[in-house]
Parts: sequence; C-alpha cells; structure tokens
Amino acid sequence: MINNTGYKQTAIGLIPIDWEVKKLGQIGNFQTSSIDKLIKQNEELVFLINYMNVYKHETINNLSVKKFPVVSAKKSQIESCNLVKGDILFTPSSETPDDIGHSVVIFEDLENTVFSYHLMRFRPKVDLNILYSHFFCNNQSVLSQFTKYATGSTRFTISIKTFSNIIVPIPPLLEQQKIASILSTWDNAIDINKKILRNLEIIKKGMTINVLSGKIRFETFLKDNKISHRNGYRIPDDWEIKNLSSVLEQVKNPVKPEKDKLYKQIGIRSHTKGIFYKESVTGQSLGNKSVFAIEPDCFILNIVFAWEHAIAKTSIAELDMIVSHRFPMYKPLASKLDLDYLLFFFKSKKGKDLLGLASPGWKNRSN
Repeated sequence: MINNTGYKQTAIGLIPIDWEVKKLGQIGNFQTSSIDKLIKQNEELVFLINYMNVYKHETINNLSVKKFPVVSAKKSQIESCNLVKGDILFTPSSETPDDIGHSVVIFEDLENTVFSYHLMRFRPKVDLNILYSHFFCNNQSVLSQFTKYATGSTRFTISIKTFSNIIVPIPPLLEQQKIASILSTWDNAIDINKKILRNLEIIKKGMTINVLSGKIRFETFLKDNKISHRNGYRIPDDWEIKNLSSVLEQVKNPVKPEKDKLYKQIGIRSHTKGIFYKESVTGQSLGNKSVFAIEPDCFILNIVFAWEHAIAKTSIAELDMIVSHRFPMYKPLASKLDLDYLLFFFKSKKGKDLLGLASPGWKNRSN
C-alpha cells in the first residue's frame, strides 16, 4: 500500500509531488493527414504507414517502412505529414471505445515516409525521454480517458481537440529514463519468452505429427519398426484402427428445466481454446429446449463448429452445468482409449479434417 506522504491527488489519481500533470496539447502538437492509398500523377512517391501498423504496435524504422505500401503525395503533404524521432502515432478511431488510442513511437527520422489519414501524429515540444514516451500513454489512467471521450455509434472516434485535453503524468526527466529502462527490460524478457514459446509450439507440432503417426515411438512400446498403409493411415503394424463407436459411448443425462431455477450453460471456443461459461438463465427461458447435464472427463464438441476445432475435455468444474443437443459428450470405454490421446488426435491436422467432414457447419465455412 502506498504511503500518501510525498504524493498528491490529481485528476488521474495519486502521483508523486514532484511529478507534473499535463494535457497532451500543452506538451505537444497534433497533426492529421489527408494522404490516401492512391498513386497520382505529378506527385512524389512515399512510403505510407497505415492504421494496422500502429494498431499491431509494429516496429517502424527506415528498414521496416520499405515493406510498407508506396503511394503518392503532394510536396506540402509530405512536409506536414513527415515523421521524425520522438513523434508518436495514434489510432484515433475503432469499432469499440475501449480499443482507441493505440500508439507507436518513432525512434529515428524516417526518410520519404508519411502517415495515412486513419492516423494522428503527436509531436512533443518539451523534453521527453523517448523510451518513456513509448509507455506513458499506455497506462490505465490514460487509456480510460480515451475510452471515456470516444464518440460514435458504428465506429468511435476522438477528435484533435479531445486528444489535446487528455491528461498524462510527467515525471522528472531522470526518473522518466529509469522508468523506461525498467519497463523496457521487462518488455525484452517478454519478447524473448514469446519467441521461445513460438519455437516450442513448432517443435510440439512436429512431434505431434510424428508420435500420432507412429514415426517416433517410445522404447517401452517398440516391438518392431514395421510400418504399413492401412485405411489411409501409415502406422505401425501393432496399432489398430477402430471406429469411434467401438471405443466411445455417448453420455446423455437429460435435464428437465425447473421454471424458477437458474442454469449455467457452457460453450466451446474454436481452435481448441477450451470451454467458457455463459450467463446463468432460468428454466423458464429454456422452455422446451433439450438440455443435458455435463459429466466430467468426457470428450465434448460443438457439432456446428467442430470443423473449426471447437472441441474440449469436460472437468469437475463443469458439474451442475448444462449443454444443448449441439454439444454431445463421449466417454472412452475402459481399457480401450485414453481421453487425452483422443483430444490430441483431434487437435492434429488429420483429426481436424475428420471433424470437418462430420460437421454440419463445414459446408458453410468461410474459405
């Protein structure tokens, strides 16, 4: 808990006494753009930074911009929409108010590069540590202001005037440097771990293909190295091919909803991302809908989106919850099939293809 001694209350909350609170319009200037994605005669060719480059927080420098679209612009547009070290690009619009204000800092003067009319440029006129400026608009006190002041119905926006009135905390320059250094260290560590995770996912994908096809076998189970083609599979001779009906039994526990009782239903996320819980509903709202009680340790799928890998494993956490007939459950027969193995099989490409063929939603999928 923060000791209030040495702190002061401000419009954005409690901050140290020697910090300042400023409106963005007091510490810099905003600039919009009128440059679109066209190439017109008698205009100069330039690289164009687009909305998604900022939304995705991409690294933007003189090397990366060479992969960006080439458009044309008037000399006056190039002069007013250029980008120099320390500039910050913002996304001033979004489909939802809580998704406005993504930003990217420009860390070097960009040659022959401009920003599109979907973005807004902020150019500081006071000394700001460039790394600190990378973080200071990405804290909750500032992001909540973007959300609060966004206006619109189908698409939400923030005007230059509103952006200029956004309040931000400004520590002394030396403290800015220290804050930026610490946060950058954490960012670097997170990036390294993300790369490690991506590499592990690639390794796991390759291993999954090999162990599920029998190309790689554990010494404990290795009897011989003979592999043959059977029913579209290239598998070891001592493996069996079975219809699911011979190794699974469907679990159906019908529930007759009581009018005034609350029931919690589940859904299954696509791309094998697991089960999620819906808001509780009354038995009256369920009406004559066919619903079933969930049993733990079952293979469950959404038959409409099975082609999109909407599969999961039920657990004790889902006891007393219900599902509709679109979410059939299956329990492996004892000594016949391991549930986790089945789940991994259906996570594989072969398994996904088989789910697709059996899914009613397959023919309506987006190609």
